[in-house]
Amino acid sequence: MEVLNGIYEMTAFGAIADDPWSIVMIVLALFLLYLGIGKKFEPLLLVPIAFGVLLANFPGGNMGVIPSDETNGIMHLTIIEIAKDYGIMNMLYYLLIKTGLLPPLIFMGVGALTDFGPMLRNLKLAYFGAAAQIGIFVVLTAAVTLGFTLKEAAALGIIGGADGPTAIYTAIVLAPHLLGPIAIAAYSYMALVPVIIPFIANLTMSEKEFRINMREQDKLYPPTVHIKNLKLLKIVFPIVLCVIVSLLVPSSVPLVGMLLFGNLVKEIGTDTNRLFTAASETILNTATIFLGLTVGATMTSATFLQSQTLMIIVGGFLAFCLSVGGGIFAVKLHNLISKKKINPLIGATGLSAVPMSSRVANELALKYDSSNHILQYAMSSNISGVIGSAVAAGVLISFLS
Repeated sequence: MEVLNGIYEMTAFGAIADDPWSIVMIVLALFLLYLGIGKKFEPLLLVPIAFGVLLANFPGGNMGVIPSDETNGIMHLTIIEIAKDYGIMNMLYYLLIKTGLLPPLIFMGVGALTDFGPMLRNLKLAYFGAAAQIGIFVVLTAAVTLGFTLKEAAALGIIGGADGPTAIYTAIVLAPHLLGPIAIAAYSYMALVPVIIPFIANLTMSEKEFRINMREQDKLYPPTVHIKNLKLLKIVFPIVLCVIVSLLVPSSVPLVGMLLFGNLVKEIGTDTNRLFTAASETILNTATIFLGLTVGATMTSATFLQSQTLMIIVGGFLAFCLSVGGGIFAVKLHNLISKKKINPLIGATGLSAVPMSSRVANELALKYDSSNHILQYAMSSNISGVIGSAVAAGVLISFLS
């Protein structure tokens, strides 16, 4: 019996019996794995996040992230002491996440994979990327009235920007105790872009608006500005924009600056090809793995199963929907005062989910008119949404941190 009892104590069954809520989190982890693997919802991030949740909620594995507070004094320990006393996952979390290192590295990789050409060719359409950030500030205000602190409300509202790394970075700085549910909400709704954009568009747009053909509008009202050297402009643009952002919103530089650096090494060409390859492949893939696992490991039953979590999930959905609607209504307002009409679907892509939002908008336009290809136009608003959400996060961090 002593041997059998020793074997039983060696397993996790007793600890699970003491904390049955861990079973709920394990089921949630398996469900997220199903969405990532079976349904292909953002698998590059949802799979490591889900596996991190799975690892964190098996008692005895010592893989759950322990939030820092005055009682445990974990923030005053060295990395080696954290690894020894709290396990390797806590070491990774406090080294890579708590310092805010990984989101900027991911932004660098995203910048290396992004082509600013569509936005530069249709710069006027980039304004709608700013309009689509309205969901962030509306939900921020609503969250404060529901009892969230200003910092928590800002971290919640930024989900409306539809940018996972930005949401994570903002949560790290302003509300690290809400990092897990904010990350899950952000990436879940990004994965649901093919559902959310059509839903909001069908509620707010008429068939006539769906049929607005951008190429026909260009023929009726040709652009007055022509780019003579697009290659040179694509090199100069990230440098100039970095200077402007650094002067006006310096707190957004960790994200926007790294995004623009990644894009610059891509546009320079063969001279920086090794840097481009490292940023877009090796560094981006490594950062994505560790970001997903460590964020997932913050979602233990003690920290996740709270009323705040449900409010974050609902609030994030509202922020997302309001951002889509804000972009659409900004285009509608433009169409009231301009002869050259713009398809409101372009406003709907002012989110930061690149290029999924643009593909979804293009498919919707083609559904009503098989010749109405708006992908390149939608990318202009979509790419500006990436920059806009990062700047919005920088503004919030600047005022609240």
